[in-house]
Amino acid sequence: MAITILSNTFNKFFESEKSSGILLVICTAVSIILANSALGRHYLNLWQVNLLGLSLEHWINDGLMAVFFLLIGLELEREIYIGELSKLKNALLPFCAALGGMIVPALIHFYFNHGMPTQNGIGIPTATDIAFALGILAMLGSRIPASLKVFVVAFAVIDDLGAIIVIALFYTAELSVLYLAAALLVWALLLLLNQKFKVMAMLPYLAGGMLMWFLMLKSGIHATIAGIMLAFAIPFSAKDDDQESPSHKLEHLLHRPVAFIILPIFALANTGIVMDANWLHGLASANSLGVAMGLLVGKPLGVSLFCALAVAAGICSLQPDLKWQHIVGAGILGGIGFTMSIFITNLAFAGNAALINSAKMSILLASLTAGLMGFIWLRFVARADIQKHS
Repeated sequence: MAITILSNTFNKFFESEKSSGILLVICTAVSIILANSALGRHYLNLWQVNLLGLSLEHWINDGLMAVFFLLIGLELEREIYIGELSKLKNALLPFCAALGGMIVPALIHFYFNHGMPTQNGIGIPTATDIAFALGILAMLGSRIPASLKVFVVAFAVIDDLGAIIVIALFYTAELSVLYLAAALLVWALLLLLNQKFKVMAMLPYLAGGMLMWFLMLKSGIHATIAGIMLAFAIPFSAKDDDQESPSHKLEHLLHRPVAFIILPIFALANTGIVMDANWLHGLASANSLGVAMGLLVGKPLGVSLFCALAVAAGICSLQPDLKWQHIVGAGILGGIGFTMSIFITNLAFAGNAALINSAKMSILLASLTAGLMGFIWLRFVARADIQKHS
């Protein structure tokens, strides 16, 4: 039986994401408690303080999260060159999982909300939170196969890329072609520095990335897209764990700040959910039902169904140590939307505080339920395996 060997870079990434998931839970709890305390109004107003023409919340969601997307891009680049996505047959299974995990939840949300103003939230249940999903896997330890960890990371990263494409295509209010063209020109110049002139210094890429972020912000397309674009302009070495690769250096540098500073700040700024007398009524709305059902039913159904179809068609195959029960468990964990789902909620319903509040509550409850269900399911599968071989 083939054994999946995890690289040093993957293991470091896994550990940082696991710890980040725990910290995100704490920050979310703190944010909800403060928002519903005597300090609630002051706490919520804090994130609306104007700084250089943008609110503090805006700087976090457009600025700091661009760094998060830069890290996602660097991880995706690594997976494409030397990871699970480097071989087409290996990449197809998590790709199909991500595709199913986006299409089916979106269709479920559309079913509940078509023809309504809340239809714009169709992208909310399509996302997967890597940190929380890996946190659950880490709690299961060696009871789950290493290839399941790799599969979940691969499909969650592809899922996030899909969410970014959704943001670019469907959540752009007004488009400035001039600024967009300028941003693409800067990106082309950075790619030229990499491919043609083989510039390995980090500074030109970071400076160009900041300029590209500003131009994207002015273009109307969400500025965080610049983070993904920058990641693929930074030189990468195809040698596994190459310490001299600028991409490797930057990914290593960003892991802890993103896991322990940026994502916790994002959670604090975006999960201040006010639970008034009507909060339960909000959970029964079409949008909240579409979000919850999309994450809890659509994710595992979409991931499992698309993977089964792909394997049946001979497009790809399961790793020797993976079972269909593992794929179902991964799909359940895919229902932990959190970071990306909240991010899309803010874009989909900008200016509608009540709708954003109820959608976030639905995301949090669905993500918590998915996490518990995924943990229980995979632990049951692991226990059944032990009993079978004992």
